[in-house]
Amino acid sequence: MITIHCLAYSRAIRLVWLMEDLQQPYHLVSYERTDSFRAPESLAKVHPLGKSPVIVEGDLMLAESATCLRYLSGRFGKGKHEPEAGTAEHLRHEELLDYVESSFAAAAMNLLLPKLRGGEPEEAAFDAMRKHYAYVESNLSDHDLLFGVEATLADIQFSYLLANLDAMGLLDDSPQLAAYWHRLQEQPGYQAAVKQAGPMAPDF
Repeated sequence: MITIHCLAYSRAIRLVWLMEDLQQPYHLVSYERTDSFRAPESLAKVHPLGKSPVIVEGDLMLAESATCLRYLSGRFGKGKHEPEAGTAEHLRHEELLDYVESSFAAAAMNLLLPKLRGGEPEEAAFDAMRKHYAYVESNLSDHDLLFGVEATLADIQFSYLLANLDAMGLLDDSPQLAAYWHRLQEQPGYQAAVKQAGPMAPDF
């Protein structure tokens, strides 16, 4: 059985969402954040970097969100959460899945971290994020989600950062992205994951 090590308000809730969607059993090990909103030392006993998420299955341990999602999808999903392999849409999906925690996350954290510390982001950070918002919006096109009405791995990957941006009021000027985040919250897998592991973002 898959074990998911899940820190509160963390990226790990993405994996719970996927496993709930796939209707696969899993063992959830939950960790509370410290008073300084950091991971507890107990997570470092699971993975040397003290990361979350971490999944364990037998001798296998994985810790990066996109890798974990791909593994779980390949192990249990039979392509349900991604466009058909070998198509242009599949390549676009793979690009977006990696984009979330590379380019998009870097820009988002330049807004989120100053807010977390009680300050305000620099205007340059807002300017950079507007470009990313426009890029994500261009990929939504006429779909409810990125590739239709059901969540793909890329949609699930976007959810955590959108949750935190929204919680800090950073989607207020981006109605299309705010609507996308609202539609993600309507997905049954998301709702099941929140019941099991709690929300992706606290009430700041």
